[in-house]
Amino acid sequence: MALKQHRPLTPTQRFLISNKSEAVSTTNKPLRKLVKPKKRSGGRNTYGRMTVRRRGGGHKRRYRVIDFHRDKLDVPATIAAIEYDPNRSANIALLFYADGEKRYILAPRGLKVGDKIVSAEKADFNDGNAMPLHSMPPATFVHAIELVPGRGAQICRSAGTSAQLISVEGKRATLKMPSGEIRMVHSRCRATIGQIGNTEHERVSLGKAGRNRWKGKRPRVRGVAMNPIDHPMGGGEGKTSGGRHPTSPWGQLAKSYPTRRRSKPSNSQILVRRNGRKMKG
Repeated sequence: MALKQHRPLTPTQRFLISNKSEAVSTTNKPLRKLVKPKKRSGGRNTYGRMTVRRRGGGHKRRYRVIDFHRDKLDVPATIAAIEYDPNRSANIALLFYADGEKRYILAPRGLKVGDKIVSAEKADFNDGNAMPLHSMPPATFVHAIELVPGRGAQICRSAGTSAQLISVEGKRATLKMPSGEIRMVHSRCRATIGQIGNTEHERVSLGKAGRNRWKGKRPRVRGVAMNPIDHPMGGGEGKTSGGRHPTSPWGQLAKSYPTRRRSKPSNSQILVRRNGRKMKG
């Protein structure tokens, strides 16, 4: 995946940096059987009250049903197309199975139209093949990893991400996450070999504020630019920095304040935090 810089014929194109890939199909419509309508809330709850700010508008989307389980075992599949998905940063691949079934998966890096992949208990170590972690050798890079066996992939699903399998001991497999966190999962959890494609996603520059509005993202106003009635950091004579720790409009601390629940079950499986701190236990 390469980046494309545009000639500055307009103010937008002066700053626009987009992905350039001949492999991604932009003309084909998504497979109708694998598409569902997607309802948007605009950040409002069932009572019509806004609970999440800066959401609304944007282009209409249809949700592509992704196979995160990869539970069709020992049936080879051919990559028929690699498509853009407006609901995620990664591209998706359309699979044609040998028995006629069709499914979408996250597109691994390096795979092209016509390549063959398979999901099995034990398969070749090729990018795109899915199998349990206990069937893989240490140091393998994987993505779309299950957190609980059979639940479907929950880890490493965004563009360009992958985790490294450190070791497998009995029922526990140790993984090093993209953030540097080291955690354990059950060795029967399934994962896909390789790295997710669209690795240049983070380097894309939208070029103008309007493209954010197309995505359904509304403008963000600084708290210090508001009035005191609207934000705790608002008001003051002249331009001020707020004079207190950054907070939300409702007083919740915005920086260096832990919000992760201590009772979360998956916390006990973390060996080393992303900040390098070892967990007690």
